[in-house]
Amino acid sequence: MHIINLPSTNPRFNLAVEEILLRERKEEYLLLYIDSPSVIIGKHQVAHRETETEYVTLNNIPVIRRLSGGGTVFHDRGNLNFTFILQSRSGSQVDFRKYTKPVIDFLATLGIEAVFEGKNDLKVSGLKISGNAEHIHRERVLHHGTLLYDADIETMKISLRKNNSCYSTKAVASNPSAVMNLKPLLPDIRDTEDFRERMYCYFINRPGIKGSELTFRDITQAGSAAESKYGKWEWNYAYGPEYHFHNTFIMNNKEHSCGLFVRNGIMAECSIEGSSEMHDAAKRLVGCRHMPEDIGIVFSEFNMPYSCVFHLF
Repeated sequence: MHIINLPSTNPRFNLAVEEILLRERKEEYLLLYIDSPSVIIGKHQVAHRETETEYVTLNNIPVIRRLSGGGTVFHDRGNLNFTFILQSRSGSQVDFRKYTKPVIDFLATLGIEAVFEGKNDLKVSGLKISGNAEHIHRERVLHHGTLLYDADIETMKISLRKNNSCYSTKAVASNPSAVMNLKPLLPDIRDTEDFRERMYCYFINRPGIKGSELTFRDITQAGSAAESKYGKWEWNYAYGPEYHFHNTFIMNNKEHSCGLFVRNGIMAECSIEGSSEMHDAAKRLVGCRHMPEDIGIVFSEFNMPYSCVFHLF
């Protein structure tokens, strides 16, 4: 197996690397990487339902859909990501315990007793330190997970939606858990880079594992996919399942009610009652993307402030 420290902190590029190595290569890999702040949603989730759209939009935090299913996770420079890409036999490919055990063994060498709990979590003293997800491609399995070393937990909490009752959908929902960082338990480790180096050294000294780097071909293909897929609205927002959205809000001292039906990221139905301006704007929104910038353009034509946009998310 090849172990690679990915130097990029671009979450779109790093997700693209996973896909290229999974689909286009035959070798086995362990990838270690650190992302800049981003929200990574599962393949079968509704992006707006999982994130606080207003916060991530105004703070330029990208929302990116990954290949694997499961729930939403927050990445930043205090979070270490690991990815196993391995050959697997049909019928025994999905096995979270199998692929998290090496990580548990590594943490044990640092004096941390982590346990596998639930469907796909690693916990320490009952608090989540790692979420995991898997994707199968033919006879290969991609298993990736997070390790919370020194993540900005407050930003994580604000970025992820706590109340999604406005959304009605068959999409996969996240299962929020109380989390903790590992940093307080590791006084001898300086930062996330040092933590990654400890993990790299642990695995590089195991039999059958050798250090490696991405080839020029890998980098070129991943760069292309980062732009053409992981950087596109069509994948990150439109790909998700259809959904209904209902909300009530106060604007200009009047109560309004809003109802949307969104399919393939497009508002197929839209009604807003409470004022003539909103009623007319709703008609113009049909056929628009369910995105703040698109709604903002329509609302500006009716002299409504941009802040009103987020009543529709």
